[in-house]
Amino acid sequence: MPKTTSDLIVERLLEWGIDTCFGICGDAVNGFFEALRTHPEMRFVHVRHEEYAALAAVGYAKFTGRAAACVATSGPGALHLMNGLYDGRIDGAPVIAITGMTYHDLVGTHFLQDIDNAKVLEPACTFSERVMGPAHAVAVTDRAVRAALYRRAPAHLTIPIDTQSWTGDQDTVSEKNVPGHTSTAGQRHVQVPAEDDIRRAAVLLDDCDKIAILAGAGARFGAGDLLEEVARTLGAPIAKAGLGKDAVPDDSPFCTGGIGFIGTRASQWAMENCDGFLIVGSSTPFYDFWPKPGQARAVQIDVAGDRIGMRYPVEVGLCGDAGATLARLLPMLRARKDLSFAEEARALYDRWWELQRRRAADPAVPMKPQAVTCALSDTIPDGAILTGDAGTVSSWGSRVMLRRGMQFSFSGTLCSMGSALPYAVGAQIAHPGRPVVAFVGDGGLSMCLGELATLVQHGLPVKVVVLRNDTLGLEVWEQNAYLGNPQYGCGLSPIDFVKVAEGCGLTAFRVEECGQVADALTRAFAHDGPVLVECVVDPHEPPFGETVKPAQVEKIVKAYGRGEPAAAPMAANLLAPGRPPLSPGVEQHRGDLGGYARG
Repeated sequence: MPKTTSDLIVERLLEWGIDTCFGICGDAVNGFFEALRTHPEMRFVHVRHEEYAALAAVGYAKFTGRAAACVATSGPGALHLMNGLYDGRIDGAPVIAITGMTYHDLVGTHFLQDIDNAKVLEPACTFSERVMGPAHAVAVTDRAVRAALYRRAPAHLTIPIDTQSWTGDQDTVSEKNVPGHTSTAGQRHVQVPAEDDIRRAAVLLDDCDKIAILAGAGARFGAGDLLEEVARTLGAPIAKAGLGKDAVPDDSPFCTGGIGFIGTRASQWAMENCDGFLIVGSSTPFYDFWPKPGQARAVQIDVAGDRIGMRYPVEVGLCGDAGATLARLLPMLRARKDLSFAEEARALYDRWWELQRRRAADPAVPMKPQAVTCALSDTIPDGAILTGDAGTVSSWGSRVMLRRGMQFSFSGTLCSMGSALPYAVGAQIAHPGRPVVAFVGDGGLSMCLGELATLVQHGLPVKVVVLRNDTLGLEVWEQNAYLGNPQYGCGLSPIDFVKVAEGCGLTAFRVEECGQVADALTRAFAHDGPVLVECVVDPHEPPFGETVKPAQVEKIVKAYGRGEPAAAPMAANLLAPGRPPLSPGVEQHRGDLGGYARG
């Protein structure tokens, strides 16, 4: 049979090694679905909402480094992709989006679902184009894939309803469109900075006494082991931006955990006391937790040259791949015998982690969120993939201890609620033999409950761990700490997630006491299908108790004075034994908080 426009696109994607597509069918894209049906080597994963098709493709890309496709119909279907595509663009994930649109000769005539998808999705994509017919299909697909892979961002093709099913005899070919003029030739490119720039960076770092390292998303693939060697050579602690959590294991002797509000006191201390700063693949927006400008001499490594110097006044910028650059830099560095700065930071990290353990063991009901993060740290299998979500759960997820060989990611810069579950779908499709855990909050999970059914439909053994506190907890703390306002509009009507999960076909458990968590998680990991574990936790435990700044605690006290309804339990938790000595912000306002804690 003659090949259609859609056949040609699917076959070309397969030639590029893109063999997975997430999405939902619809009348304006059903011609493309016929090509999916007749090409079973392209795995199609049916999700329940187009946004989560795009997010699943982003998750696939983040945990493999390879592109996946997502597909949606015209109008609302294409528009629903937008959030997931922006997530991929901001966090650097290659995705190929395919959308349908109205008939080629009715575009712009106010016909049903007549939206110019190529223009609408263009801001979220590095490339966005309408496919004009079979003669155009291969060349424009090659262009989209090259753009997505090279620029590490989504690319988009939109195809009119009728054009999707056209064959060559229904199309015209211009004399300039030479048959076979494109190819899928590889484009692997490892960028390395100039040798003299690397040497200048080594001299600068050798002149510093107390160096702190920050690892971001750019340090994830292939750079982590080298980064530990650099840290050992320099005697430098490694703090991690949220997207760099899996760059270095949490049990590395040089790791001090996360940075920013979802970080640790140890990372904050390292940044406050360093005189040298090495930034590897990070442009985190929490640069207010970095050294003060002028405090530390700095070197930045980033594959995107336009990000160098964007967050900190670095003296030497190394534009290149993190792994390749560190490999050149390491032999030029002077090995330090004095590792005391890294050792002191790690000792503080151990003290901070002991506080988390003490909070986890608190017998109060509802239990503290730390009971879940600590139990998950102890029970999560080797080689697991952990996906995180936006909200207070970002903080608790950042505290799960990752061992070597584990992976983690979340919607780090867009902070899109509801991303953990579709990320987990993408991760499990990409790595069917590895344990995958979606660590979600009740606010985020309530946005994407339909994707629980996706797990069952495709037999994906994802373990969904949901922290239920019946509130948008992060907004409560941000309304208090950022603005000095009492909480408003944050309460959530309770959802029985166990019943919802069971209704979708999952096995499900509820946990309400700290002593039950490890057993429930162990049972979940032993089960060979998808499982949901609902953990009812204290909504008043601060997600950034050790990193909150003095000025922000002052605003919290102001919010309490203005009528914050949960002032007493929130203040009591801020003053929990062991927390004030690790939190300068809380310690400075201990007296004011004490008045509210006593009611």
